[in-house]
Amino acid sequence: MKFIMTPQAKNLIRLLMIAILGIMTTSCNDDDPAPMSEEKDIVEIVVEGNNFTTLEAAVVEADLVTILEGEGPFTVFAPTDNAFNLFFNENGLSAEELLASPDLSGVLTYHVLDGEVMASNVNPGEGVTVNGASFYLSEDVDGNFWINGSAQIVDTDIDASNGVIHVLDYVIVPPSESIAEIAVSFTNQNNPEFTQLVGALQRADLVGALSDDNGDLTVFAPTDAAFQALYDTNEDWDDFNDIPLETLEAVLLAHVVPVRAFSQDLRQGQEIATLNENAMLTVDLSAGTVGGAALNTSLMNVHATNGVIHVINDVILP
Repeated sequence: MKFIMTPQAKNLIRLLMIAILGIMTTSCNDDDPAPMSEEKDIVEIVVEGNNFTTLEAAVVEADLVTILEGEGPFTVFAPTDNAFNLFFNENGLSAEELLASPDLSGVLTYHVLDGEVMASNVNPGEGVTVNGASFYLSEDVDGNFWINGSAQIVDTDIDASNGVIHVLDYVIVPPSESIAEIAVSFTNQNNPEFTQLVGALQRADLVGALSDDNGDLTVFAPTDAAFQALYDTNEDWDDFNDIPLETLEAVLLAHVVPVRAFSQDLRQGQEIATLNENAMLTVDLSAGTVGGAALNTSLMNVHATNGVIHVINDVILP
């Protein structure tokens, strides 16, 4: 029996074949990889960002463009324009002065780590920068991360082809003076401060202990007014020379903690051991005190090569 295909059947088969070919073509196209957008490197992200104009100018001036365009990977903690402006205002600087500073490259490389560190891998502690100097990460009671107690990480994980960028709200600078040197520099200002503390440390032969760059110390530094209040409560004491030497040593050592603790590291009710074996300091964040002494919130987290200084408005008596 001979099968005869009608014209209607031929048209139907032709339509079916067209539909099948269309499905096969679409399926094949779906399997092709989508075109990849080229990922930008760290310098390109900074240049194209609207909030990093000062950082861009600094990177160019310090001749760091080629380095930060390199293979890496790097982790860059990038201060915003507002961060730079705040830094300038608080330090009496201008952008022009920073760009002309011989320390510019050192400041910028202090914001860079070798390797890629994502936010999920950021932990409190020491980080060694490309500068060669260390900075210190702290986590506050709300879970925010800070560097050297002064710069908060406000944005994270901006991914680049050669690393990652985290954003800072302040500029960090590597410390250049020890705790003792900072205290002495305050005594030489137009409005001297810490004259009593420095004199007491010299009399107790403790200046050297606060000058060693190999240490990690936290000093709660009483103001001159704090010492005067102490003298006013004891009619036999007019200055630190009147305090019995053994008592003076015990008092001073109770102000020194053998760890580098920024204000963000402190916790409510925390007990802190000091260099005075008989003295523990209790932290009361609600009252703003450590060891019963009121913290001076305008002078905290003064970063030194060998630790950190927090100014207090009272002398701690162990």
